[in-house]
Amino acid sequence: MPPTLDLSRTSHTKMIVSPPRINLRKAASYNHDRGPLSSTSSRFNFNHLIASPPPSPGLPSLSPPLKKSPKGLAGFVRPSRIIRYTVWLMVALILISGVDYFLRFAFSYDDEDFRFMWFDKSGTRVARDSLPDTTKPILFIDKHGKTKWTVVVPRAADSSPSASELAETCNQCRVLSEYIESVGGSREDDFIDVKEAQEGGYLPGLAKGSVGVSQHGSGLLSKELKPVCEKSLTFVLESTGAGLGDTLMMLWTAYGIAKKEGRAFFIDDSRWAYGKYADMFQPPPSLGCSPPPRHQLVPCPRQARHLVVSSTPKSELFAPSRSKFFSSDRSEVRNYFNIARAGHNALFRLTPDDASYVERRTRELMARRIPPKSKGTTPGVAVGVHVRRGDLHPVEPQYRRNYIPLQKYSEAIRSLTDDKLGSSSSPAKQHSFTILASDDPTVYDADELPNSVPAQDRIKLASKQPKEVAPPDRKFMRKFIDESVGWEGGFYESMFWTLGAPKRKDASSHAPAPGGGHEENENPSEEMLRLRSLVGRAYLMDLAVLADASDAVVCTASSAGCRVLAVMMGWEGAMEKGLWVNIDKGAEWEGVGGAMNNKRRAQGVLGWLSEKISKR
Repeated sequence: MPPTLDLSRTSHTKMIVSPPRINLRKAASYNHDRGPLSSTSSRFNFNHLIASPPPSPGLPSLSPPLKKSPKGLAGFVRPSRIIRYTVWLMVALILISGVDYFLRFAFSYDDEDFRFMWFDKSGTRVARDSLPDTTKPILFIDKHGKTKWTVVVPRAADSSPSASELAETCNQCRVLSEYIESVGGSREDDFIDVKEAQEGGYLPGLAKGSVGVSQHGSGLLSKELKPVCEKSLTFVLESTGAGLGDTLMMLWTAYGIAKKEGRAFFIDDSRWAYGKYADMFQPPPSLGCSPPPRHQLVPCPRQARHLVVSSTPKSELFAPSRSKFFSSDRSEVRNYFNIARAGHNALFRLTPDDASYVERRTRELMARRIPPKSKGTTPGVAVGVHVRRGDLHPVEPQYRRNYIPLQKYSEAIRSLTDDKLGSSSSPAKQHSFTILASDDPTVYDADELPNSVPAQDRIKLASKQPKEVAPPDRKFMRKFIDESVGWEGGFYESMFWTLGAPKRKDASSHAPAPGGGHEENENPSEEMLRLRSLVGRAYLMDLAVLADASDAVVCTASSAGCRVLAVMMGWEGAMEKGLWVNIDKGAEWEGVGGAMNNKRRAQGVLGWLSEKISKR
């Protein structure tokens, strides 16, 4: 009988017994399918260490167990993450408080329902729950909480805005735009047009049944019930000065800009010192649409749907143009010259009677240049001369307190004639003459300009000759006789404003400030407007004949009429061919703004002084 195994004496008190279901067969991967391997076998390798059988469930694991976090620290977050979250939260709080502070500071609403904010004349911010009573640019908060701005025009404003009102509104637009840029906004991106502001519910909309047709002044603007133009520009014929040349230049430039921007063009003459536009010009071209309502006409900003400007170079419309007009780049000057030229081609259409006279007068003067066939076929030269006197003086320093001598004009005329016909006498020279236009009637009789004919004789601005009065009889009290007043010396603003005005006992009342200043100038009588219209028509016919009938023109660029003549002649003839001759040294062609600026005047004075010093 075999001996039995006694386990009672062993030190191991416990023994692991494999469960009966365990598979005790040797793994093929462990012993290999060809039998057991020995250490001396040539097939012996270490695969048995790599592909070992799975550990027995009852045996301890050969690899150490993974460490687990204690139950109390299962949701623990690293300190760096907590710091990062804290910083983000602080930045968000700072931004929120900053926006709230900005809104409270900018709009001063302090727990009140804020609606509108604007600036008064002193530059102080004003916050209200209602719209202002006058035309102003305003800030408001849209439905998305964003800051926007527009220009509000009271619906009670039926008449056209005055030049001073437009200038004040443009000044407030500049103040508001500077404020928007100072707080990080964009003037252009944050602007909402009046129509869009009405549709959004921020401004009062159109009343029911309104067709949106604006009625201004004499009715030049369309009265037909046509659709309102998508974009428009309304030009208000009003200026603080009495000169007509600058108004023409701005009118033509405004039309050229409107055409370039695809805007319909309208003219408002309700405040024009010369009366009705239709008494001097034919109506402007129509685009088949109606002008916008008055409360949609705003003077700024430039991207507004419906702009209104006055005949003053301070208007925002001409701001970029002035820098180009004063540019030294000839191509830039030509571009804006052509803009004014486009306005001339569309708007310089005189009334049928005056246009017929100009055409007849032009044919007459052109026929005068042609000599008889027996004397040759070369025509003579007709040189146009425009002499501006009155209250306007040249830019050239040595004549800035007087006028350029007429001898300078005659020298320029002789030079132009000799360049074309030669210095020797010829039949063509005998048929050469000067076409003269001046605001001073005494120039027509000057000896320095012989063989000259007036540009037009339809309307003459002649000096009033004093009446011959018999010597008073000393036996009787002398009867008071009004002093004879004529158009002596040229065009003066004070004389223009008092044309047709009732005589006053106070002599100082005959010299009003520029733009009027008296009740009769603010509300001129029919007689005053008639006389002013005659002055304007004479000026326009002078320019038209000079531009059409002259081979070349001599004038002073310090005069607006001279610069207008260049536009009427065209760039090629006036500038490239040199047929526009300026004899005022220091001045040159410039569009809106003119040549009478301090910078050019100072340059002219310095140049004149340096020339004098060098001669010594």
